[in-house]
Amino acid sequence: MAPTIAPVDTSNEFPASTTVVIIGGGIIGLTAALTLAERGVSVTVLEKGRLAGEQSSRNLGWIRKTSRHGEDVPLALAADRLWAKMAERTGSDVGYRQSGIMFLSRTPEQLAVHEAWLKSVADLSLDSKILSAREIDARVPGGRGDWAGGIFTASDGCAEPTLASSAIAKAAIARGAVIVENCAVRNLTRTGGRVSGVVTERGEIECDQVLLAGGMWSRRFLGNIGISLPTLPLVLSVFRTGAMEGPTDTAVGGPDFSFRKHKNGGFIVTQRGALDAPLTLDHLLVGSKYLSALRAQWGLMRISLGKHFWRDLTLPRRWKNGHSPFERVRTMDPPINQALNDEASRNLSAAWPVFENMTVEESWAGMIDITPDSNPVIDGVPGVPGLTLATGFSGHGFGTSPAAGQLAADLLMGSDPIIDPRPYRFGRF
Repeated sequence: MAPTIAPVDTSNEFPASTTVVIIGGGIIGLTAALTLAERGVSVTVLEKGRLAGEQSSRNLGWIRKTSRHGEDVPLALAADRLWAKMAERTGSDVGYRQSGIMFLSRTPEQLAVHEAWLKSVADLSLDSKILSAREIDARVPGGRGDWAGGIFTASDGCAEPTLASSAIAKAAIARGAVIVENCAVRNLTRTGGRVSGVVTERGEIECDQVLLAGGMWSRRFLGNIGISLPTLPLVLSVFRTGAMEGPTDTAVGGPDFSFRKHKNGGFIVTQRGALDAPLTLDHLLVGSKYLSALRAQWGLMRISLGKHFWRDLTLPRRWKNGHSPFERVRTMDPPINQALNDEASRNLSAAWPVFENMTVEESWAGMIDITPDSNPVIDGVPGVPGLTLATGFSGHGFGTSPAAGQLAADLLMGSDPIIDPRPYRFGRF
């Protein structure tokens, strides 16, 4: 099951040429398209399936600075400013609320991690602060968790993934962008070594620049042209409750659960302490780059060798201009791990009894593309002039998407970047 996305009337026309082709109709590609269209740049977005059909609509909707790498915080700060104006910019409700985010710690050791993070970003003048157990109870009443403390950032917030991408797409179309669904890009065309167009299942499009914003599919697309992008998959299972009275409008992340208020009055809940890690051939090819991350987060991984391994193995890794793997899998729809959702339900109910009588209205799972340092790549591709990446967002791209899409557009057009792009360079791997 997948969340229901607000519909968008996309184009049935197929342009012969454009200035920029964006591969991928997730929220990063769409925010880049909106930015370019607002600047009068001809842009076409090509999506192999449905807009935002994968992780862009399946994420938790959190917009946070808390616990991000210090070098990633400037992008999050820029995104905050853009999210605050997104409803006005798009003319549509995106569900944005600056209602704060709180992370909880059961042990002094867990709290020490938050304290160390806060110290590491002291020069960024954030409004994050450490909370005592008493302050947690005051902000989120009715609990019975024995908390060592927590960290709270009032300026963090959330938006609705099933609304935001659609609103951004509609605004981009209104400003002249062309968006085509169910149209997979198979390959690039080059002239004199430089990108000069794309080959799609419906024909070729000439262009000056290509932005690859293909999420978990970017590695496979690049591999076909001889470029290795180290990303690996993780799967997050989620459920949404029916409308109910809850303890707070603040999003709360515990060690083994999280919840945040949904626009319809229910809550989005997940087992924050566990992710499915389905093994693939890529684990053998690039897994060595993840050894330090694996040691640090071993307890979060539910590693499995199952159906995903074999399905992934049957998808081609090399092809020419013929049928591509993106036409075989229009939408990655991983199975829900009901055991993890049940764990989240039990853990949350134990901490806040008000959730003991919650009803589940829908559940889903989403596949996340993880880089070795959990930061994205937003950069040109060495050796392929005219190709830029905005991918590898590691499960937190929704929150920074307005700024990430703008940064990608800045780099494409040679404009002054919205923030320093050096943390996102391709060459760091």
